[in-house]
Amino acid sequence: MSGGKAAAVDAFEQLGLTSYEAKVFIALHRLGAGTARDVANVTDVPRSQVYSVAESLEDRGLLEVQQSNPIRYRPVSVDEAREILREQFEREQDRAFEHVETVKNEPVGEETQEDIWTVRGRDRVADRAVDIISQADERIVFGARLPELVTDSIERALTERAAAGVTVIILSRSEAIENRFADHEGIVLSHPPDHRADDQRSGRIVVADNDSILLSVLGGERSETAIWSSGSVFASVLIQLIEAGEELPPE
Repeated sequence: MSGGKAAAVDAFEQLGLTSYEAKVFIALHRLGAGTARDVANVTDVPRSQVYSVAESLEDRGLLEVQQSNPIRYRPVSVDEAREILREQFEREQDRAFEHVETVKNEPVGEETQEDIWTVRGRDRVADRAVDIISQADERIVFGARLPELVTDSIERALTERAAAGVTVIILSRSEAIENRFADHEGIVLSHPPDHRADDQRSGRIVVADNDSILLSVLGGERSETAIWSSGSVFASVLIQLIEAGEELPPE
C-alpha cells in the first residue's frame, strides 16, 4: 500500500471507519462502481469480507447497492461522504462530552479539590502567567529577575489590564524591565527587598486580586518550574505570608 493511500486509510480511521471500510470506500471511488470481486482485485480486503464491509458502509450512508447478479456497489460522492462523516463525528463528539459533563457533576462521596498546580517549561509558565494576569480585576503584582522572563504576551496583558483600571505593580531590580514599563500609564515600578538581591534562582511571581498566585524558580539550561493556585485557601494564605514578609508592595 502506497504512503498516500496508507495516510488516507489512517485518516478515515480517525473519522470512525475501520481499516477495511476505508479501503473498500477508496477502492470504489477508484473503480467508480464494482462488484465484490472488483473491489478485492484492487485492494487487500478479502472478497469474503467485502460483502459485510459494504453492508456497513451502506448503513453509514457512504455507498449504494445495486440489486443485480452479482451485486454491484457505488460510492456516494466525495462531498456527500465528507458531510456524512462530519455530521457523524459531531454527533459522537457531542455524545462523548455530554457524558463527561454529566459525570463531572455527579457526587462521588467526599469532595476533593486540587489547590496547587505545577507547570514546567518557560513557555507554559508564561502562558499561565498571562492567564492569571488577564483575569485580574483589581490589583496585579508581577515580578521577574531576568528581562527575558517578561515576554511580549505578558507585557501586553499587563498594559491592557492597567489601561482597564487595574492597579499594576512591577517588581524588579532589572533596569531593562523597568524601561519596558516606564512609559505605561497606570503601572507602578517597585524594587524587591534588599535581602533578595543575591537570589539567582527566582523566576517570576504573579499575584492577582489577592486570590491567585504563581511562583517560579529557574534551573539549568533555561528550565523553569512554577507552582500556581487560584481561588483556594492555599493561594490566599501564601499571598498573606509573602506580603507580611514585605515581598510584595502593600495595597
